Parts: sequence; C-alpha cells; structure tokens
Amino acid sequence: MTTLSILERRRIEAEIVKPIYEELVARFGADEAKAVIGKAVRENSIRQAASFRAELGEHSGLEGFYSTLHLWTMNGALEIEVTEQSATALDYKVHRCRYAEMYREMGLAEIGHLLSCQRDAVFCKGIDPRIELERTQTIMEGAGHCDFRYRLAEPAATAAD
Repeated sequence: MTTLSILERRRIEAEIVKPIYEELVARFGADEAKAVIGKAVRENSIRQAASFRAELGEHSGLEGFYSTLHLWTMNGALEIEVTEQSATALDYKVHRCRYAEMYREMGLAEIGHLLSCQRDAVFCKGIDPRIELERTQTIMEGAGHCDFRYRLAEPAATAAD
C-alpha cells in the first residue's frame, strides 16, 4: 500500500478545487468564492485534526503536534529550521515551501494560503486546544520565509483554584 505525502494530497485536492473555485468566481465573484473555499478548507482541517488526535491519544500537547511535522516535510515539501523546541514552545522557519511553488505552478497562487496556510492554526488547535500559533509572514504570501511560533497555553484557572 502506498502512502501519499501531504504535498501529493494537496495537489490532488487542488486539482479538484480549481474548477470549483473558477466556477464560484464566475457566478459569485472572487471574494465570495474565496470565502466559500476558505470555510470549507477550515472545516476539513478540523475533521482531519480530530482523526490525528484520536491516533495520538493522550500524547497531545506540542510533543504530539511535533510528532506529526514529518508528514508535512516529507519528500522535501518544506525545508525548515527549528529554532526552539520544548514542552511549551515550538518555533521554526520555513525556508522553502513546495506547497507555495505547487500552487503557483497550478495557477492557484491567489488561494494557496486558503488551501494550505490557513489550516495551520486550526489544525494545531484540533490536536490540542491549548496550542496557539503566531505567524507573521508566509512564503505563500510573498515573504522570504514563514515564521511559526507555537505555544502551549496553560488552561485558565477556575474559581476553585
């Protein structure tokens, strides 16, 4: 049995989404088409994260999340530099993003961030709701690198504490 890399999965998804996006643009305009595609992809990310979380079981947190990172970098899809890794922090830079390259080649650069980048914050929350992502730039949107800063927030104290 062959396991597809996430990059390959995203290419297949994009091939399906592209004519749908084009039809949505023709009927409703680019803004509405982007809103529909964005919402659908976010909801799909939540479902995917739920299945990952079920596989990870109790091993959530940033360690559990980090254990899935190899799936996104498989076959050189992302070239990353981890700058901090601990139980409460995971920081890395993406220096090359083949996802962005692929969407540009497919003529989907204008929605590449909807098809991939926006998934990141939703997906990590699905792995563990305490994980928060701060990212100020992406290659997909023209920056020289992506900056990922994940933090594991402590649960809010209750009145009984």
